[in-house]
Amino acid sequence: MIRRNQAIKIIPAVAAAFALAACTGGDETPVSPPPSGISSPGSGGSVTETPPPVESSAAPEQSFPTERPQTDSFELMTADGYQQKTATLQQGEGFSLYVFEGFSFDAASGRLTLTDNTDYYVDIERLSANDDLESVRKSAEQELKKFGTVSEHSGELVEHPLGYAELYLQSTGEDGIRDYIVWEAEEGDRYLFRLRNPKGEEASAFAGPTWITLSTVRGE
Repeated sequence: MIRRNQAIKIIPAVAAAFALAACTGGDETPVSPPPSGISSPGSGGSVTETPPPVESSAAPEQSFPTERPQTDSFELMTADGYQQKTATLQQGEGFSLYVFEGFSFDAASGRLTLTDNTDYYVDIERLSANDDLESVRKSAEQELKKFGTVSEHSGELVEHPLGYAELYLQSTGEDGIRDYIVWEAEEGDRYLFRLRNPKGEEASAFAGPTWITLSTVRGE
């Protein structure tokens, strides 16, 4: 996988850099042969011409999204440097994502948790086209103020799998970090991520794979 470096804004408490890459292909449309004529001169006869070939009226070939593989591998930063880790495709409500070993995903609630400690989690919600960003911001600010000081990191993200966030509010308090993020996937769908990362030994083990997983969310 390719690691992507973007240098605009640094996010506190994000300790890992990751990347994803995708390849697409295109189709070529066959070209009809040019029209041709055949002359048949005869003794006092007439000249006969063949009409030009009729162009096909068939609809052009359409390309559809490729089905996602059941497993995929990604580079994760570990104590020993970057290492390849395999994740399994999981289905949510209207979206899919890749989940690493050691994590559990509940499709009905859209919650991704650290299997051994469910205090570490992120709730994933697909937003509709009618959801207003300012309304989401106000709700986020009210919720996050209960847990600590609120800071904003919206826009470009440095060495971060998400790359860019329309809205990124973070609260830091005694119990750890809470993030409230609105992110747009490659196909244009927008998602709300509400992440809770308490202080503890599992904090770094949770954050790294979680950011990679969130960057693989795609609409179904």
